Amino acid sequence: MTRKDQGMATRRAVLGDAHVDRAEAAKTAFDTPFQDLITEGAWGTVWSDDTISRRERSMLTLALLAATGNFNEIPMHVRATANTGATPEDIMQAFMHVAIYAGVPKANHAIKLAKDTFADMAKEARA
Repeated sequence: MTRKDQGMATRRAVLGDAHVDRAEAAKTAFDTPFQDLITEGAWGTVWSDDTISRRERSMLTLALLAATGNFNEIPMHVRATANTGATPEDIMQAFMHVAIYAGVPKANHAIKLAKDTFADMAKEARA
């Protein structure tokens, strides 16, 4: 299996087919090189490595996104925890680390985004 194939399989397992199908449908000639890069690099290399669990990767990813202020990606990765096994308690612990090591405002905003995303997921589950 190529790194791209492995990346796509891992991406689908973590983010879900619906999310990946939407992203693939929106892909253009302009952003195809970038999409290939993240599929091979992020998903085919980092997320496909079995040194640490997907649960742990979710926690690390969410903490890094919050610490670096990349808030737009947080809801997607909170949703992915339904597939990775990271619990709301795990996520809170990751954001507590962010508060101490990267700043309370970043953690506070990440927590708000996670709460909103969990509420949306609960509504979707009831529908």
